Amino acid sequence: MTTAQKKLGSGFGYRSTADDVLKGIDLSGKLALVTGGYSGLGLETTKALVKAGAEVVVPARRPENAKEALSGVAGVEVDALDLADLESVRSFSERFLASGRSLDLVIDNAAIMACPETRVGPGWEAQFATNHLGHFALVNRLWPAIAADGGARVVAVSSTGHRRSDIRWDDLQFETGYDKWAAYGQAKTANVLFAVQLDALGKDSGVRAFALHPGGIMTPLQRHLPREEMVAAGWIDEKTGEYNEAFKTPEQGAATQVWAATSPQLDGLGGVFCEDCDIAEVSTDDAPGVRPYAIDRDSAARLWAVSAELTGVNAFA
Repeated sequence: MTTAQKKLGSGFGYRSTADDVLKGIDLSGKLALVTGGYSGLGLETTKALVKAGAEVVVPARRPENAKEALSGVAGVEVDALDLADLESVRSFSERFLASGRSLDLVIDNAAIMACPETRVGPGWEAQFATNHLGHFALVNRLWPAIAADGGARVVAVSSTGHRRSDIRWDDLQFETGYDKWAAYGQAKTANVLFAVQLDALGKDSGVRAFALHPGGIMTPLQRHLPREEMVAAGWIDEKTGEYNEAFKTPEQGAATQVWAATSPQLDGLGGVFCEDCDIAEVSTDDAPGVRPYAIDRDSAARLWAVSAELTGVNAFA
């Protein structure tokens, strides 16, 4: 039975923080993996999970930067991983699997947004490759550790950016012309579809998957955006330089991914898109929620097959 894309009435909301949703939850003995867990939302997610008793593995493209950012946080292990490099994904995964540990929580948090046209690997568009294909390969390679004990959760951090583009089946890599926001949108839609299909494939092993929109937050994710563009978008006041008051704090922004990873309210559920610490509604207009194409099961299965072919990795083949 599939989980309904309908609000639960979780009791949490837009301004809830990661600490709020973890109140009363003991993660002692749990091992989490948080990509990008040393900056922005990832850092707040790591801190909150550690505070609740979990140990956290933080794979990082810049391990030294990660160690510095996490220097005051106990119970964290940093290792090298570049999601845009499938050989790096393979090496990290082999090192982790060799440790013989199982994973209870995986939060695919790392991302790039609206970057200049960049090609990685065999010429792949960087946002699709990093935000989606890298995480796809990582989770599939780590599947033995994720499925080992049953009850694990995998959380894909998407965005309302998914509304900017469905999957461009005829031009996944933007070979006919690059648009940075359409590329971001496609990558974020891919994150949702990944969670939909992973949940369908993994639930018999006791593994459930979720995707989410964390909210609007000013973090290093915006590093590729010129100030003028953020002013024009209403994110920054041109005169004062202050951020739009609708933005969440990083602690609030981390809440939904932590809730999706740990909440008992989601026991037995999966394959849905969440926002503001609840399951989101389906939306076809400007209202909050998820676009129907991002949770389409046929598209999810199709994207999984395409991703497996591109990366050469499929734990369920």
